[in-house]
Amino acid sequence: MKKTALLIVFLLFISPCIAAHVPYFEHRDFTETKPYYVWKNVEQSKAFYAWLETGEDIDVYSFKVNSQSIRVYAELIVPVIDDIYEEFVPWFALVGPGLPEYNESLPFEIPGGYGIIVMENVAPGENRTTFYEFFGGKSYYEGPVLDINVSEEGTYYIVCWDPYKTGGDYVFVLGKKEIFGPFDILRALIYTPLIRRNKELHLP
Repeated sequence: MKKTALLIVFLLFISPCIAAHVPYFEHRDFTETKPYYVWKNVEQSKAFYAWLETGEDIDVYSFKVNSQSIRVYAELIVPVIDDIYEEFVPWFALVGPGLPEYNESLPFEIPGGYGIIVMENVAPGENRTTFYEFFGGKSYYEGPVLDINVSEEGTYYIVCWDPYKTGGDYVFVLGKKEIFGPFDILRALIYTPLIRRNKELHLP
């Protein structure tokens, strides 16, 4: 019992040095029929290290809104790996009740009565700002950012895809609050060294 308590205290002490986001890996494909359900606090800062396996691949995340308004902060970034992802510019969209209509064609279906907010990236070949992420130890291309409050009850979906059908690795950031429980810290301890050794990437 004492050892467990000491371990938790140690992890809480070093947690600011481990990760700004709680890291998750896409161990299975997050599909339209089997999306990744975000069961934890949507406002908690999380980073999903995922990939669009092919140009046709679509990744889907879902979460529920009950009786209170929540802040949905979402960002999609791409690792800078030599020139491999220089023209990989994926988009994402928030799909849910009470959102605006969208009249352009999309590679996925919108549930009846739902609206959508589409977050476009730059066009392939356009200049993109990069930044260095200390905890993962690598640079990323900045991407589209959504910051909105939603209050209508129901299930919401976030869809990531590449309209130019290139495919590749990306990081989907959801949430802004840096909240770390003991299991979040353990997750960071496990995954951060893997990220620093590029084990989250799907390159040849």
